[in-house]
Amino acid sequence: MAARGPPGAAMAAPEPGRCAHFVLRKRRFCRMIPAPGRRFCGEHGHEEVYFVQDINAGLKDVAEIPEKQVPLSLLSVEELQNLIIKLKKASNGLELHLKEQILSHQALQEALNDPKNGESAFKHLKQQASILGNMEKLHLLGPGMCFVEFGAGRGKLSHWVDIALENVESVQFLLVERATTRFKVDGKHKRRDSIFERLQVDIQHLCLNKVPILEKKRLPVVGIGKHLCGAATDLALRCLVESYTTCCDGEDEEPAPKRCRAAQTEVAPHKPAGNASTTEDHKPVAGIVIALCCHHKCDWTHYVGREFFKSVGLGPVEFHYFQRMSSWATCGMRETTSKASTSEDSEDQTNEEHERTLSRTESGSDTLQGILSVEERKEIGCLCKRLIDHGRVEYLQQQGYKAALQYYTESAVSLENVLLTAVPNPNPSLIPEPNI
Repeated sequence: MAARGPPGAAMAAPEPGRCAHFVLRKRRFCRMIPAPGRRFCGEHGHEEVYFVQDINAGLKDVAEIPEKQVPLSLLSVEELQNLIIKLKKASNGLELHLKEQILSHQALQEALNDPKNGESAFKHLKQQASILGNMEKLHLLGPGMCFVEFGAGRGKLSHWVDIALENVESVQFLLVERATTRFKVDGKHKRRDSIFERLQVDIQHLCLNKVPILEKKRLPVVGIGKHLCGAATDLALRCLVESYTTCCDGEDEEPAPKRCRAAQTEVAPHKPAGNASTTEDHKPVAGIVIALCCHHKCDWTHYVGREFFKSVGLGPVEFHYFQRMSSWATCGMRETTSKASTSEDSEDQTNEEHERTLSRTESGSDTLQGILSVEERKEIGCLCKRLIDHGRVEYLQQQGYKAALQYYTESAVSLENVLLTAVPNPNPSLIPEPNI
């Protein structure tokens, strides 16, 4: 669960002459002294390689950064109704009804059938199985790729991808997580030819071009994430399709290894349509598969869909209230239980419990009483989520990708059940014009 910048320290900076690494658990920057000419101390020196300040942050124009808005609960009835009118007008004509694409993958069948798994573990496995199933459908489980898991946490999603590729040669994993993580599963991988590397850095400052393995081998990248929280999704998208621009067809590129015979009928690497020998439209990012989460934590500064919002007559003020209203999508859903969670499932529970808590806070305001029913709030909340996500889809389309949203699991399994997928557009001439 990675999000934007240090919590509560968005504008903070390290003390002069001190290390630039933010220690999340202490909520402050490291106080060690770096060597002359360096930004990081010896302990955190590895970040010097791929750390580029605010490379994926997005908005550079200070004049466009929105001012602080009054809480949603303090809006008048008329102001609230005007926001809802704007929301519905902006959504009119957009395809916001998502199809279900709930899939599975044989790599998780044994675990899914294990009676030792409790209900919570079973739900996580169903989500991971569907994510892998969607990756397979897009031909993103293949050899010679580098899987970058954003907000990796314990690394369980990469773990299952590795198991799914047990018959595929030369697979690289980069696990991006800004926090120090306990109970990691990185050491449980049995294959010797798959390489796991952790990058402890905020996505906002991650330059994939400078990660040594990618700088050297120029591998095609597949960006993945399970419940990538709020603005972290936007940072990850920009990290992949903007800041990672190295051409994969350079002269010193190593050829992709051959697949073993057992894998040939199951998976195939994604290839651009047309003449495979041409390089004009070949993209270094082979695909993106991210389970979305916590739209109320999105931020206009980092949001990749700002141009879409502007094209439908919306701006930072509307975005602020829409991302708050997105929490209404969980109104009427099950309450948070007091059952203690284990490290196995705490990552997802944190997101969903936060969403429901915020929803109860916002929906309990005096402004809403007698105006909107629970079902109406849920409908509006879902509309806010889809509008924000549509901006992400349009952004990816304009960057030359074929992007889609789908329900990848049932709402009973996860309240955050939408998956964003993207692969290079096989026909760049069909890239849509911006929504005007």
